[in-house]
Amino acid sequence: MLLDEYTDAQVANLLNERGLQTGAGGAFDPTSVHWVRFAHKLTSLKQRLLANGWLTSKQITAQLGIGRTTIGRWRTEGRIKARICNDGGEWLYWPAERPLDEHAVDPDVSAAATGDNPTARGAL
Repeated sequence: MLLDEYTDAQVANLLNERGLQTGAGGAFDPTSVHWVRFAHKLTSLKQRLLANGWLTSKQITAQLGIGRTTIGRWRTEGRIKARICNDGGEWLYWPAERPLDEHAVDPDVSAAATGDNPTARGAL
């Protein structure tokens, strides 16, 4: 099923490439795919991935004890399995053991632990 692998926008593009049309005879867009999902009580890609054990960035950073910037860097470097889960660019992560440099100090976490955190000092 397309919804198991693709976001609403990606599904719309695939349906349009296949020459399919909405019930009103128009082209598909993310909103029309969302409406079909809603009308037929079908879950989104994000909901399906979460149900299959994928984690949000908040969950994976807590699990690995690392910060937000580190998880983004690891994702970019291919050191952790991740995928886009919606048309808003949100990422989900496959739960995994800590990557190879597990003993390296994470600057995000160590700054928070030492109190050297501009946000904690009220910088924002």
